[in-house]
Amino acid sequence: MSKELVFGHQNPDTDAIVAAMAFAYLQQQLGNDVEAVALGEPNEETSYALRHFAAATPRIIKEASSEVDSVMLVDHNESQQSVADIKDLTVTHVVDHHRIANFETVNPVFYRAEPVGCTSTILLAMFNENKVEIPVQLAGLMMSAIISDTLLMKSPTTTEKDRIAIKTLAEIADIDFESYGLEMLKAGTNLDDKSEAELIEADAKTFDMAGKKVRIDQVNTVDIEAVFKRQAAFEAAIEADSKANGYDLFVLLITDILNSNSEALVIGEPAEAFEKAFNVKLNNHRAQLAGVVSRKKQVVPQLTEAF
Repeated sequence: MSKELVFGHQNPDTDAIVAAMAFAYLQQQLGNDVEAVALGEPNEETSYALRHFAAATPRIIKEASSEVDSVMLVDHNESQQSVADIKDLTVTHVVDHHRIANFETVNPVFYRAEPVGCTSTILLAMFNENKVEIPVQLAGLMMSAIISDTLLMKSPTTTEKDRIAIKTLAEIADIDFESYGLEMLKAGTNLDDKSEAELIEADAKTFDMAGKKVRIDQVNTVDIEAVFKRQAAFEAAIEADSKANGYDLFVLLITDILNSNSEALVIGEPAEAFEKAFNVKLNNHRAQLAGVVSRKKQVVPQLTEAF
């Protein structure tokens, strides 16, 4: 088998980067020639985890077809969230925990998808199934990914499998996951040194909803009002980004990780779809979303149904 690259989605979060590292390691132990890469710079939260466990950041690529013919996808399957030249590549493996959309292959594919809070939870099961031992460093990173995706098990996406996985990986890494997890999540809320243009791209994904191009970005914080002091600048950045990339509707979800609530800034059309999805009225392009912390489970399905 010729070399393959393994990567998560664009604007990678902790799970996208760690899942690529974990799946690549598993494949290597099974005798396959693979390399974990990333489709963007790690965010502050991910960088904190990589530093804590003294792990190197995977190299960043913009395209893959100049290097390989085949790739493995983790933490995503939708083409618009993948590498730019995905249509020129053969996808041989997918490990994901999101909805399946606009995904098809010419040849048979290994596809593992489970409705859990994090891809790394699925990967833990795959390590066990293949009887491959997880190194201490990698266990700490996989634990970090689950903490990130489940907001330290506060997100409604959290399953019993995720809870067991966090504790299992924490034991291997020999770490108190609760105190470590809170510090890691807080590291990702340092927004002062980032521009509005950077923040609206930091954890953004594009979705096709009834022919409309919908962009949803999520920013974690411990002070929602402090973020909205920059509202005018955020609106200008969103409008410029939407014009450049053809987004019909842009939703900026500001999530309070301590109180498990969010407030949305909604720019574009049809804004009525957002109001219908959440039974709210936008005021100054904003709406409070009590108890909403998960884009995957509490935002995308509701918006898709509204559209």
